Amino acid sequence: MKKLILKSIVYVFLILLFIEASIRLFHLYTEDPPRFIDDLGVEKRVPGHTGYAVTGNRNQNYSKFNINKSGFNSYREYTPTANKFEIAIVGDSFIEGFHQDYFDSTGKKIENLIPNSEVYEYGYSGYDFANQMHLIDAYKNDFDLIDEIVIYLNYKDDLDRGIYEPNHDRIKMLSSTPFKIRDNIKILAYGLKIGIFEPLQKLISGKKSNEPKKIKENKEQEAIDLQKQKVKDLELLENFKSLIKQYGFDKSKTSLLLDSSKTSELFLDFCSDNNIDIIDFHKNFEDSKTSPTLIYDEHWNNHGRDIIAKTISDYIKAKRD
Repeated sequence: MKKLILKSIVYVFLILLFIEASIRLFHLYTEDPPRFIDDLGVEKRVPGHTGYAVTGNRNQNYSKFNINKSGFNSYREYTPTANKFEIAIVGDSFIEGFHQDYFDSTGKKIENLIPNSEVYEYGYSGYDFANQMHLIDAYKNDFDLIDEIVIYLNYKDDLDRGIYEPNHDRIKMLSSTPFKIRDNIKILAYGLKIGIFEPLQKLISGKKSNEPKKIKENKEQEAIDLQKQKVKDLELLENFKSLIKQYGFDKSKTSLLLDSSKTSELFLDFCSDNNIDIIDFHKNFEDSKTSPTLIYDEHWNNHGRDIIAKTISDYIKAKRD
């Protein structure tokens, strides 16, 4: 019996070792460059890291990233001056672009469409509008030299707070021992990526698997939900107002990149009434015969980034004419 147990342990160890080696050999795991909060309170990546971001269950997306000296994923360094034409794109993971090779990013595509321009992509997974406004203010000396600032706004996610506070707890958590173990044992990293441990995570957290969706029973319930959404829209708009009041908003060179179909009319009307420029990519996405997003989530694929780049460049060209 002891020999059987011992053999079983050895076999399991060898199987796990083989799986670990296979995952490393075929690079089935993703790399997540370390994060930190700088002296100005801006959360970003540690400069100098390169690697590959892998998404999808079977390497459906395999792209190289490069964290520049400024702490952002880009093929170029950010050196704004008064005698160049520079564009800054500020946003979350959609702008960070780990789903696309860094040398073929949205910013690079814009540069190809606007000759003699430099595009600086200040993208970071997890940024909301508060992060974005704080970043622009913290790096004011650089942004004062930049000619056009485009802020990507995901309306439903990016306006949940009206003040900015650095998320030190997240940085502390990501540098904790469990996360270090996950990053170094690729079986764990791969298993988490494809959802193997999701049932266990739900069990630990107390969440039920496959919870049935609530069905709206009647028009009265729909009216209640509509009223709740109106209250929520007012709250999000107040958060937006609070942030632009605190940090300022240079309307002469700052615009919001968004999908109008996913944005409240209340917010769009406020922007229109206050001369805040909107770069709306909804129609261009809707008119596309090819899907502009990845097959497993809503991030833009290469075609989608082509559309975004053209939408932004058309806006800037028209503004300059």
